[in-house]
Amino acid sequence: MIRTSSAQWNGGLKDGNGTVKLGSGAYEGQYSFTSRFESGTGTNPEELVAAAHAGCFSMALSAGLGKGGINATRISTVANVNFEKVGEGFSITRIDLVTEGEVPGIDEATFLEYAEAAKKGCPISRALGAVEVTLSAKLV
Repeated sequence: MIRTSSAQWNGGLKDGNGTVKLGSGAYEGQYSFTSRFESGTGTNPEELVAAAHAGCFSMALSAGLGKGGINATRISTVANVNFEKVGEGFSITRIDLVTEGEVPGIDEATFLEYAEAAKKGCPISRALGAVEVTLSAKLV
């Protein structure tokens, strides 16, 4: 499988603007210097990484539970991507995953074990191996 998305940038860094488009057509939107480094309208690459990581982790946790014979009712995850100035440039310095799950029939310790395994095994976590990933998991 190959998944594709595209981006186009027009103009200079601060006065330019661009669009990103998912290959599936599910999303197309604008991005700019202000949407990335300030609070402007539009998306940014880090927000898209956060969405990908939250989705990947949630599916990985559900899959892991399923392999263990446990069916989750709901897994809800927020990925907070920390984007900071480091030296002369910017870097993603940490990703904090915050998840909660409605999973009947298991205890908190078991849920945390599955969540930790999902954090390590999710393809996006593995692809971003150079970045620290933290996890806060709660059974609800």
